[in-house]
Amino acid sequence: MALDGCGLFCKYVLIIFNILFAVLGFAFLGLGLWLRFSNNTRGLFEIDALSSTTFVIAVTVLITLGSVMLIVVVFGDYGACNEKRCALQVFTALLALLAGAAIGIGVITYSQRVEVGLRMAEFYSSLYALYVTNGDPIIRVTLTFIHEMLHCCGVTGVPLVESLTCPKPQSFGEHFVMPNCPQVISSTFDSQAPLVLGIFVGTGSLLVVALICSTTLSSKLRQSSSTSQYIILTQSTPVQLAIPPPSQQQDFFSTSYPYPDQEPVVFTPLTVANIPLTQA
Repeated sequence: MALDGCGLFCKYVLIIFNILFAVLGFAFLGLGLWLRFSNNTRGLFEIDALSSTTFVIAVTVLITLGSVMLIVVVFGDYGACNEKRCALQVFTALLALLAGAAIGIGVITYSQRVEVGLRMAEFYSSLYALYVTNGDPIIRVTLTFIHEMLHCCGVTGVPLVESLTCPKPQSFGEHFVMPNCPQVISSTFDSQAPLVLGIFVGTGSLLVVALICSTTLSSKLRQSSSTSQYIILTQSTPVQLAIPPPSQQQDFFSTSYPYPDQEPVVFTPLTVANIPLTQA
């Protein structure tokens, strides 16, 4: 269907948005599946006593979120690329739910920032325990990244005791004692709660922008499909066809076929049905 400039702009914005959304969805789903079925972490899901830990909940959220994002991408790409209004309407509804969820989670996280900080610290402790038990190199890289980013050292804060590489000391006393990571994570999350809220609200705002583009594109497609494809001529008086007298009919019809040997071309007559004529 023919789209104007606004419709084309919204179409390509949705395509780019869905590509980025698909990359994030695959990343979340892949990370969640790896943590769920890895030989080093599979045991946590087989023990009933650990089924409610923060680590298990976080992995479940990653798998669920990645799957939902990919479902949204399927509807969005199909609707935008093929200009299907039905798929765009489903895509718009899913975006509205995700935008509301993102903003709602941000508000809840900000209001419960102390509890969420403790949960994040518990998640770190779970990763640390997994590394100590299995020595997974990927978990080691993750923990080392957390140490460098937050400038903390394991669960004890004593570099001589920790099996992981602690960050470079910034003072003489840190050669012996450094801040432990669970405490730093909890306090950092509490102090950076407004930033976390802004991230969630910003994510919700981006989803709202995509929602507006989807709604606009759907509206443009509806207008394009409902545009009249026929020209209806109306007149104030009925049309009277002039029929030649019988004496002239032979000449009239004979001039239609200048070549007697040629087969006549028959055109299907047009019919006028249910077209009211405007009275003068």
